[in-house]
Amino acid sequence: MRSNSSRRRTSHIVAVAGVTALLAAAVQAGATSSAAPAKPLANKGNPAHMAVSLSPSQRAELLRDATSARTSTAKDIGLGAKEALVVRDVIKDADGTVHTRYERTYGGLPVLGGDLVVDTAKSGATTHVVKATNATLKVADLTPDVTTAAAEKQAVSRAKALGSTKSAADSARKVIWAASGKPVLAYETVVGGLQDDGTPNELHVITDAATGKKLYEYQGIENATGTGNTQYSGAVSLTTTQSGSNYNLTDGDRGGHKTYNLNHGTSGTGTLFSQTSNTWGNSTTSNAATAGADAHYGAAETWDFYKNTFGRSGIKNNGVGAYSRVHYGNSYVNAFWDDGCFCMTYGDGSGNADPLTAIDVAGHEMSHGVTSNTAGLNYSGESGGLNEATSDIFGTGVEFYANNSTDVGDYLIGEKIDINGDGTPLRYMDKPSKDGGSADSWYSGVGNLDVHYSSGIANHFFYLLSEGSGAKVINGVSYNSPTSDGLPVTGIGRDKALQIWYRALTTKFTSTTNYAAARTGTLAAAGELYGTTGAEYKAVQDAWAAVAVGARSGGGGGGGTSFENTADVSIPDNGAAVTSSVTVSGRTGNAPTNLAVAVDIVHTWRGDLVIDLVAPDGSTYRLKSSSSSDSADNVQATYTVNASSEVANGVWKLKVQDVAAQDTGYINSWKLTFP
Repeated sequence: MRSNSSRRRTSHIVAVAGVTALLAAAVQAGATSSAAPAKPLANKGNPAHMAVSLSPSQRAELLRDATSARTSTAKDIGLGAKEALVVRDVIKDADGTVHTRYERTYGGLPVLGGDLVVDTAKSGATTHVVKATNATLKVADLTPDVTTAAAEKQAVSRAKALGSTKSAADSARKVIWAASGKPVLAYETVVGGLQDDGTPNELHVITDAATGKKLYEYQGIENATGTGNTQYSGAVSLTTTQSGSNYNLTDGDRGGHKTYNLNHGTSGTGTLFSQTSNTWGNSTTSNAATAGADAHYGAAETWDFYKNTFGRSGIKNNGVGAYSRVHYGNSYVNAFWDDGCFCMTYGDGSGNADPLTAIDVAGHEMSHGVTSNTAGLNYSGESGGLNEATSDIFGTGVEFYANNSTDVGDYLIGEKIDINGDGTPLRYMDKPSKDGGSADSWYSGVGNLDVHYSSGIANHFFYLLSEGSGAKVINGVSYNSPTSDGLPVTGIGRDKALQIWYRALTTKFTSTTNYAAARTGTLAAAGELYGTTGAEYKAVQDAWAAVAVGARSGGGGGGGTSFENTADVSIPDNGAAVTSSVTVSGRTGNAPTNLAVAVDIVHTWRGDLVIDLVAPDGSTYRLKSSSSSDSADNVQATYTVNASSEVANGVWKLKVQDVAAQDTGYINSWKLTFP
């Protein structure tokens, strides 16, 4: 038990720089790239802001260009002399805008939490930069005080506590840790082996190289928890390969994806499914090829979903297929994606009787690979919840896309896997708390939940954005989605919601994105795809507000006139107060008794902050006092102020002061709404 004076540093800090402020510039650049503004498509949005399909040679050329220009790019965006960029991925929009994702190095060392996305207009001008951290990279000493052996010992000990039997680390390297707090020299140690439930282990432990303190840990193997009945997709078409008189489960139409039989092993690829007949399985577990057929089908539907929905060619967007392994271990009740093998693996469930090969499970797990190769969301804290939710969102998208009559599309995760023996699904997107552990809406400390439970916030957001709130029946399934503020949300349709989430994931999110930054990123994506004045943009605002992240499009009350400032203002650590202003005009008389003040502040240990509203005549209204025990991150809240004694028109200010040492942040945006 920690006392209130013991300041616990959280590990899911985020700083997304300039997304809102640069949105207008990005949209303007797209609008002027052709003679007339492109008209939005019904579901996919403004075609100028849609990613184009790149051939392998075109993608390789863009990657080469970005690599050649990385030194000038680093200088252009203001990186220091010891910093360098490493190109990771590239996406090109129809209007010529190129989104290049980079990792960073400092003094030749990898910077964890230093990833960023640079948007370049067709003219070559940099228009937009999204960073995982706004902290200045400056480390005085690159010589560690702690030995590598000490860091490895700590990591192995932690892995053993989680069920690993490994007695030594697989690897350790020096890095710069920049994902939380002040950047420091650190070790990243990886411990392999198996976890206590039989899942492969790939525990990453970050250790401060000066103090030996553990800074962060995450599991490189990403799981979907579940056990139950085998998912049978009925009679489906499979793309296979014929070799001589035999057929095998190799999909030449989808990057050469192969499906293997591990035959209860836990390593290697096993044996490629091969037989003289091109009919696979018998719909029961008595035939090993049944699970192979389900896995092969799930991989094909996932590939086609990404290709036909977003123009993405494979998990890495390079046209190369992953591979699948079924019959992993004995009575293994899970499935997982592993970046190390670039493969998807399925267990056979309790008693080896129920393989975990449902369509949405396949889509979920392989979407972990997409996240890893785009935003790289850390698998812990709020970013871990977003990582899991992204897989649920796209897994649901795959299920609806497959349009399989045996497994119709729904907003239930793993509903064909009877984990509790009572026919209930793993998770519910319309009301996540129905599973007994997931969060329906954001609250301080939600990042401390298991990532499969903190994912509920984004899952709920996506359902509300797609379908809206209230009772309804979709494909025979009844839903009744609530909102945290009791106000209704009108959905924009699943197709548009998917486009917004994918664009945010691939061009706005970084490794440290939390829920506040996810709101910022999805609003930017919605603005680029559908404009900032339409129903889509407002629906994103309202759906986030309905899960307690940010304010409603009308300031939290379903209407009214709003005045907003979205420019970032840095808050000095334990320093003087700073202000952000909005000018109210066009009003008559005094302000109302219920003036809504929506505040979005990114700051670690928010208890350090004192927040006031300052009226045009200098009168102050306290919105939030400091609290030494409030260790949660960020302030996203709407306060109601009785300002009826103040003249409405004039310059209003949000005044923020950090009154304690060690933690920093910035005003992301704030808004006044007059009902």
